[in-house]
Amino acid sequence: MKTSVTSLRRTGVAVLSAAALAALPVVGGAGPTGGSAAAVAAEHSIKSGQEKGGWQGGWATSPQQPTAPFEPNWSQEGFSNHTVRQVVRVSKGGTKARIELSNRYGKTPLRITGATVARTDKGASVRAGSVRRLSFDKARSLTIPAGGTAYSDGVPFKVKALESVTVTLYLAAKTGPATFHTFSSATSYRADGDHRSDRDGAAFKETSDSWYYLTGVEVGGGERSGRRDGVVAFGDSITDGVGSSPNTDNRYPDELAERFAATGKPRSVLNHGIGGNQVTNDTTWAGEKGIARFKKDVLSEPGVGTVIVLEGINDIGGSGWQGVPGGPTPEVSAEQLIEGHRTVIRQAHAKGIKAVGATLTPIKGSGYYTEVNEAKRDAVNQWIRTSGEYDAVVDLDRALADPADRDRMLPAYDSGDALHPNDAGFRVMAEALDLDTL
Repeated sequence: MKTSVTSLRRTGVAVLSAAALAALPVVGGAGPTGGSAAAVAAEHSIKSGQEKGGWQGGWATSPQQPTAPFEPNWSQEGFSNHTVRQVVRVSKGGTKARIELSNRYGKTPLRITGATVARTDKGASVRAGSVRRLSFDKARSLTIPAGGTAYSDGVPFKVKALESVTVTLYLAAKTGPATFHTFSSATSYRADGDHRSDRDGAAFKETSDSWYYLTGVEVGGGERSGRRDGVVAFGDSITDGVGSSPNTDNRYPDELAERFAATGKPRSVLNHGIGGNQVTNDTTWAGEKGIARFKKDVLSEPGVGTVIVLEGINDIGGSGWQGVPGGPTPEVSAEQLIEGHRTVIRQAHAKGIKAVGATLTPIKGSGYYTEVNEAKRDAVNQWIRTSGEYDAVVDLDRALADPADRDRMLPAYDSGDALHPNDAGFRVMAEALDLDTL
């Protein structure tokens, strides 16, 4: 089975939306849950000690509950005697690595029979001699409780900034529906049976454009190890990379990581965008509302010093629009959306994290555009630009706008739906960021 992001962009992508991107000049200084209380306590126990050992995020994504809003994927069926191989690119390097696995939305304990990490070759193949078996508290397998998150033990693994690594999970027992991330803009691979240590990819006959269980790759021991200078990009589908070319790492946070690497000082840049996500409303297909998941997804990351917030266009566009999976979401005023942003800012500041606000990008010509929605977008953007409540502001609205019509995205930056940027647009967003403010 092959689920295609390309075809998704042509059919349902207009539903998704914009949020969390780059930065320009400084202007001023109850829905889905993770499970039972016991499961939440188990998650906290497993995650304890995360800050120890100088770990920093190399790559990350936000977990979601099983769903298939546009095209089939493997999340609802889950796995049974399958090997899943996933390729990700780390934003910074190190001399050791470990992975993060999430069963946040699992209804039953998740059994990981075994896992490996390797350097990527082509497709599902990995480089000869690079496969490293992973352990979990010195055991080769583990069980993650429903609602839980777990880390592998660190393994010696020298990796450079912007290098791709391949993580392989063997799931012998039936998993049930799987915690996953819908829009990966990358290909994942599946094989029948145990192929966790295979060098070639011949056994991996099935593909998917989502990530499963894997929510982080952390690195340690490299240059600037242990420094609190990581950056999280927080938002919806524009941060998530919908509209970028698959398997090219052209999402705007990827482009930002490349800018840091080009200075000779790579930094941790983590992408916590979810396509369709809203600041103020939970949805079954696009994750918990931003004000709720911010603590779980952003504040749990090690070594983070800055968060870039670009979110809210789904709150505006989802109100009253029949194109949203599951139907329109509750009406959200500009004032309610601004208060949601204030909640995120307060959470960041409570942990000593700088909050950078990004203006909401143009929507004219998309399914989200109405005069009422445009007025809301303008009001929220005016507050972001002028209130001084964010520590810094990035004006992505102006960076992407068509000079001939400021409410519309410049065609050269448009992926085709007047809502999501293409590769060139994502590059412009990253270039708009002032690295000195991050």
